[in-house]
Amino acid sequence: MTTTLPIDAHVRLDTHPTHPSAVTAVLTGPQARIAHTGLEAADWTVVADNVLVLVRIDHEEPYWAQDTAKHLTAAGITVDITPRLREALDEEWTWASYPTPWCTHAEIRKISNEAQKIHDDIRHGQLLIHAHAHDGHTTVAVGTYVTGKGKSVYLHGEDHLRQIADTFDSPAQALLAFEKVHRTEMRPGPAPLTDTERAAAEARTPLTLPPAQPEPGRPEPETVPVYLADADDHDALLNTFLNAHGEWEKWRTWSDETTHAIHESQTLRIELVHEASIDETAWTVAAYETPVSDRMWVLTATGATPAPLLQELLDHLAYGDGWDTAVGAPVDEKTVTAATQPLSEAGWKHSVDGRWIRWTSPARDASVQFDAFTAQHPSHNLATWTISAGPHPDRPTWTLTASPNTPSSLLADLTENLVHEAGTRQRLTAGRQRHPPRASEAPAPAPAIPRNQTTPRR
Repeated sequence: MTTTLPIDAHVRLDTHPTHPSAVTAVLTGPQARIAHTGLEAADWTVVADNVLVLVRIDHEEPYWAQDTAKHLTAAGITVDITPRLREALDEEWTWASYPTPWCTHAEIRKISNEAQKIHDDIRHGQLLIHAHAHDGHTTVAVGTYVTGKGKSVYLHGEDHLRQIADTFDSPAQALLAFEKVHRTEMRPGPAPLTDTERAAAEARTPLTLPPAQPEPGRPEPETVPVYLADADDHDALLNTFLNAHGEWEKWRTWSDETTHAIHESQTLRIELVHEASIDETAWTVAAYETPVSDRMWVLTATGATPAPLLQELLDHLAYGDGWDTAVGAPVDEKTVTAATQPLSEAGWKHSVDGRWIRWTSPARDASVQFDAFTAQHPSHNLATWTISAGPHPDRPTWTLTASPNTPSSLLADLTENLVHEAGTRQRLTAGRQRHPPRASEAPAPAPAIPRNQTTPRR
């Protein structure tokens, strides 16, 4: 008979202080690292020293936290569940808007868990979304898995109701079928985050807990590579830029949530979302051939993008050939070489994985990725270049994307900034506040999308 030896680690599970359904785990004990590893493997997120959080888009965190507790206990780790969380465990959660009222709670949980897996695959960069649209009832999207067999999928629904409605053998086949149905509503890249996804992202940001003892004096900021630098104040960065360049005019939206900066030619525009979370799009820069034409190229950056890199972007817009590019010009080897020469000269590792060409920093904490497939469709303005950094390649701290026609001189300035410039970093602090979630709305059943006259998978 095999006896499980106790592990000198203690896990205390409790409700999250601000998120209505998330669960926190506080770890103590000499062997807390063992519990830490197990929780991360179960997709818990580190938010402070020896503090992790479980946050999902289906509000089933208490159920899955209890499942985690069973596995930890079986491994010999002591687990305590607070009375507040016990009360949440005893509640029978019901999705009032769920479109299949005949399903049992267990069946609904199974369906929503599949939606959670899709959400996690997108969040971790394993499912690349090429385009999205609104079909009149809910959001639909088309994407490709970058791992495994790399199948392409048609997604229907949002949050806990998202499902794979069809699969395709290639990204080209998927995009053609998607465009055939959603041509007028089709937009490049993933859809904006739902309120539920924003709330989940907020719960994953670093959590500030009351200190157990007086906190030492604020440490001096450390000097780090520019891609690891702090985001600082993006609003102040844009305001300083506008004050220094009179050819740009500032516009505020009616809600004051977004600032637009427009060049006097009206062919180059900047949008900054003030309340964007660290992992959602905060900056959008777009260039146009004429004030009323379609976009020539578009660049986006998330809320945690380091300030020095954004400063380099703004400097190029002010002094470089910010919109000097040919519409529909092919992205050839010469263009890619010009954009990535600073990376090659700095010794970044070059690798090819199917359609993706990557340059990875020597410390493996930053990368530049080029998508050869989307580069062949410059008129779609899909994300072709992806610059990102973070401790794990599948979970970047920040992301910057650019479409095929983005000037190679701009990309070269950004990559040179990555390899040659430095910035400063303070200790992690809690992320920006985001908007509270709205009530869930029931989407209509998924429509069929043409694919060789076959029926979509439900």
